[in-house]
Amino acid sequence: MATIRVHTTQNVTLEYEVGSLGNRIVAAILDSFILIAYAAAVFGLAVWLGVSQLGVYNPLMWLVGLLIGIPYVFYNLGCEVLFNGQSLGKKAMQLRVIRLDGTAPRLGDYFLRWLLRIVDTSLPGVGGLVAIITIAANGKGQRLGDIAAGTTVISLKPRAEALATLATPPPPEDYEPVFPQAADLSDHDVALLRQLLSRSLQQENYVLLNETATKIKELLHVQTDLPDEAFLRTVLRDHAHLSSTT
Repeated sequence: MATIRVHTTQNVTLEYEVGSLGNRIVAAILDSFILIAYAAAVFGLAVWLGVSQLGVYNPLMWLVGLLIGIPYVFYNLGCEVLFNGQSLGKKAMQLRVIRLDGTAPRLGDYFLRWLLRIVDTSLPGVGGLVAIITIAANGKGQRLGDIAAGTTVISLKPRAEALATLATPPPPEDYEPVFPQAADLSDHDVALLRQLLSRSLQQENYVLLNETATKIKELLHVQTDLPDEAFLRTVLRDHAHLSSTT
């Protein structure tokens, strides 16, 4: 599976899996089903209200057309802007649009992706073939719109090997946290910490392990003589215990 290196706001480097072509196709199909269901609901309501019998040139029929057409045209752009790089289909498949430098895309980036979707997925007689070929050949999970905008689509699913590496039994009920500050970590911080710890141990990258431990110490404002791995595992254990008791 292709990966992309991303620098977080804590100035550490993460490696995300690029969203697979298959998952992106499924996400696009789900989005299409949502749009079809919406259009059918609006048209069905128009039929039920008798609007469809007023003729094509009736203003109410134009309104029905706009109610169907505008969401159809702007669905992907609107969703990605409002939902932080995710359409509803991408949410279901745990995919997200990010910039190649790891930052959140700007409005112009989303607009450029949306504008080039016409070439990627909507050319007559070609469909999404352009996007499929480009994503498959690019190596970074980019279609033409992504290449132009400097973005890609990553998978938010946790890696199985990462979960296995950090699978530890829950602390006992009488466990006393070593670092109460661990409760201040957000779920996102903990997910990043787990991934970094797993990656550094798998690759025997002790520089990354030390860098991660240093950043966590700075974030929690703690000092300790524990070895880096023991410190990080203790923080994770403390956070799990504190989260379960609040």
